[in-house]
Amino acid sequence: MSTECGRPSGGTKMFGLRVASLFVILVTSTMGALFPVLLRRSRTIRVPPGVFDFAKHFGSGVIIATAFIHLLSPALDALGSPCLGAGWQTYPWALAISMASVFGIFFLELAAFRWGSAKLASIGKKAYGPHGHDLGHEDAHRAHGSESVTLTTSTTRETAGCILPTEHTAFLDTAIAQIVGIAILEFGVVFHSILIGLTLAVDPGFKILFVVLAFHQVFEGLGLGTRLAFMDLPGGYNWVPITGAVVYGCSTPLGIAIGLGMRTSYDPDGPVALIVSGILDSISSGILLYTGLVELLAHEFLFNPAMRDVSNQRLVFSSCSVLFGAGIMAFLGRWA
Repeated sequence: MSTECGRPSGGTKMFGLRVASLFVILVTSTMGALFPVLLRRSRTIRVPPGVFDFAKHFGSGVIIATAFIHLLSPALDALGSPCLGAGWQTYPWALAISMASVFGIFFLELAAFRWGSAKLASIGKKAYGPHGHDLGHEDAHRAHGSESVTLTTSTTRETAGCILPTEHTAFLDTAIAQIVGIAILEFGVVFHSILIGLTLAVDPGFKILFVVLAFHQVFEGLGLGTRLAFMDLPGGYNWVPITGAVVYGCSTPLGIAIGLGMRTSYDPDGPVALIVSGILDSISSGILLYTGLVELLAHEFLFNPAMRDVSNQRLVFSSCSVLFGAGIMAFLGRWA
């Protein structure tokens, strides 16, 4: 292997500061993800709905920009590196893997939707589309917790104060659907976070990368945390959003710890590291692209009945919030 294809690990320099970065990133990541969850649950702090709307749409932009700038672009560089064999140079593997990831998530959701529809039909409830744009059921948007705060849950729960067995079963089904959806989103984000933690631990340009990643993790955490905060779950599942935020918060520090443990032997520009990081980034980019464009952006703006009737000013505000989130993360991509 030529000397250009590897570099001495920088992990032996500023070791104390690198260890400290583990705890700093742990705090910033966890607080970024936990803040929206705890704020929405707070009974003492009343936040205007517009703030949550901004955070929700800002988070959508963050996730989409993360997919393109922070995942797909590095994957293209890694799998197209001249340090790899000729077989990696003759085909855009990163794009192909990302595309396969998009289709994989789509067919997974399709299978889950058909299974859920059959189960609802078996208990006498009308099946509905996963994005609520075809069958007109009152609960059509419950599977996506971000809109559930603006829609009624059911006449039974509103007027009688109780849940019939069939309603309870359907509510539980949609809760599980929400958990699966957020787990898919978090899967893509966590892989990315572990990899950037690994890079931070050994990168020679540590100081600049450390500062940028601290902001990066806060914004990405806010994007994920807002989605966690708006999950509409039964009482027994209230632990899920907090657990999701904590898992996200620990992912980058885990990567840093692994990198510090391998600091004398890990070569981020070596063939093995390039292939592994390139494949994982490609898979994660496909997950976040599908989630961001379909589950969040299109579902929020096109298939959400509440959004169809809003004023032009509200629509512009929401659209600018998305663009602002995407712009911030795209800007941070200049360094990380």
